[in-house]
Amino acid sequence: MKFYNSVGPNPHVVRMFMAEKGLDIPQQQVDLMKGENRQPPYAHTVNVAGQMPALELDDGTVVCEITAICEYLEEIAPQPVLIGATAEQRAETRMWTRRIDLNIVEPLTSGFRAAEGRPLFESRFRLVRAEAAEDLKAIAKDKILWLDGLMDGRDFVCGDRFSLADILLFCFLAFGTQVGQPLPSEAKWLPAWFERVKEIGRASCRERV
Repeated sequence: MKFYNSVGPNPHVVRMFMAEKGLDIPQQQVDLMKGENRQPPYAHTVNVAGQMPALELDDGTVVCEITAICEYLEEIAPQPVLIGATAEQRAETRMWTRRIDLNIVEPLTSGFRAAEGRPLFESRFRLVRAEAAEDLKAIAKDKILWLDGLMDGRDFVCGDRFSLADILLFCFLAFGTQVGQPLPSEAKWLPAWFERVKEIGRASCRERV
């Protein structure tokens, strides 16, 4: 297999998922800053959507979209369980992953692209108006606090299970802190959860060294 990697929160999700699984998959770097993901050969033969990342399988099949890649990796390397050991657990993880993706990831990243990231992305694809950036960021903040209020008493998003939902949320909140969208000061559950997940990631990296 080969993992097409780059800067950005999307590849970060898959790298963290692979690290938790103990998977060491060869990587090929794609220069996102130079737009290589929107140019041939990557955009023609690897991911026609021009997005990062992508996972090329041994038979040449390419899997794109971070949740699809992680689902595939869970299938071929089921331990440790990061999506679910039962139908109920898998449904719960997918439910929260979908909620986080739609309610937090989408407005957070769209707000960034419309403002701080505009010089990088405006020549590559259509963006929302710059004036919409603050509204998008506010929507992301509202939903972050909505999630924060629901998580009281839990260690992780899915209760006592560390899962893909935590990885997705962590990687994009970490990205937010780097691009002017820090954790809301009103959040009560998220700060301790964030440090807990950060330490899990550090431990996985230490184990692989």
